[in-house]
Amino acid sequence: MRSSKIVRALPAAVTAVLALTAGQAVAAPASAAPAERTAAARVVTYDAGGAAEFKDAVAKGAAIWNESVVNVKLQPAASGQRANVRIIADNGWPRTLSTGLGSGTIYFGRQAVDEGYNTVRISSHELGHILGLPDRKPGPCSSLMSGASAGTSCTNPYPNATEKAEVEGSFGLVGATAAPRTYQD
Repeated sequence: MRSSKIVRALPAAVTAVLALTAGQAVAAPASAAPAERTAAARVVTYDAGGAAEFKDAVAKGAAIWNESVVNVKLQPAASGQRANVRIIADNGWPRTLSTGLGSGTIYFGRQAVDEGYNTVRISSHELGHILGLPDRKPGPCSSLMSGASAGTSCTNPYPNATEKAEVEGSFGLVGATAAPRTYQD
C-alpha cells in the first residue's frame, strides 16, 4: 500500500521539481552574458623582449585591441612561457609573418619610424595582421589596416567597426584558423 502512494505522488513531485528547475534556468541574470563572453576570449600571448625601444608601443597596441574586441585578448607571455607572437625590432620596414590566426612574428621596422610613422599605429596595425586582418591599401586614416597609405600625419591606432567585427568573427568561431601569410607594410 505504501509503495502505491509513493508511485501516485511521484508524478506530482517530478512536475514540481521540473517547474522549479526550469524557472531557475530562465531566471539567469542578463548581466551573465558579458562575463561569459569575456571568459571565453581566446588568449594570444606575445613576447616583446626583442622589441627594443618599441616595447611601450607594443603594450599600447595590445591594450587598444583589448579595449576594442572581446573574443580575443593579447597578453604578455609569462616568464618561461612560449609566446604565440614574437615582436622583434629591426632596421627594415614593418612586416608580419603570420603562421596562423593569433600566431607569428612581427618585425617592428625602424625604417617607417625614421620616416615619421607613429609607433603605436604601427604596433596596432601589425597586431591586426596577427589577428587575421589583411592590408587595405590605399585607405583613409580611419582604417587601421590602411597602414602607411594613410600618410605620416595619420596617428590613429584604433581599428574601425569593420575591422573589429572581422576580428570578433574570426575569434568567435570555434576552431578558427588562418593560413600562414607574410604582410609587408
